[in-house]
Amino acid sequence: MENVKWSENVILVDGDYIDKVAFDLIVNFERMLMRRIPNADLARWIECASLDGGMKPDSLSDVQVIFIHSHDRMQNFAPSSFADDINGQAFRSALGEVMMTAYPVEPIVAKDDFFLQILDVLKEAKEVKRLILVPDAESYINKVKTTVSAIEDKNITLLSMQPQTGGNFRQEILGYSLMNALGIHADELERL
Repeated sequence: MENVKWSENVILVDGDYIDKVAFDLIVNFERMLMRRIPNADLARWIECASLDGGMKPDSLSDVQVIFIHSHDRMQNFAPSSFADDINGQAFRSALGEVMMTAYPVEPIVAKDDFFLQILDVLKEAKEVKRLILVPDAESYINKVKTTVSAIEDKNITLLSMQPQTGGNFRQEILGYSLMNALGIHADELERL
């Protein structure tokens, strides 16, 4: 990973975690809205997460998305297979070209350590200017907050379902970008 040519904008995602959050949102909103909620559109979610991280539609900057995962696929996203649909794939969006990479968590390392190892590589990469992070908020988010508190030369946004205290980072609520990707609209919620 040390020889990777990095983009200025990198999104580091715990793929298992966002899939779990998407499932929770689907279950809750299907009951509330009394309609079927489709799987989240992965490309739409990446665009929304990029905007939440401070990217502008007119900047046309490339985005690298790194997924770490323990499972072979996400059950609540389309596309879903890390090996077949996500790893090594790219698409063009209003923000620029989005390149996706997926790394499985191997049995020799814990997922939190793997996430933090990749974060350590990214914090040292001079070409990376913006980091958008989606760690597992129920497991190792405090370790991530400790790591990013020492990073001074990057614009960092932490996406989480709950507000986070402290740190050298902006924060956004993960649920908003996921709701958009799930096709849940504000006008539907206003009618509740």
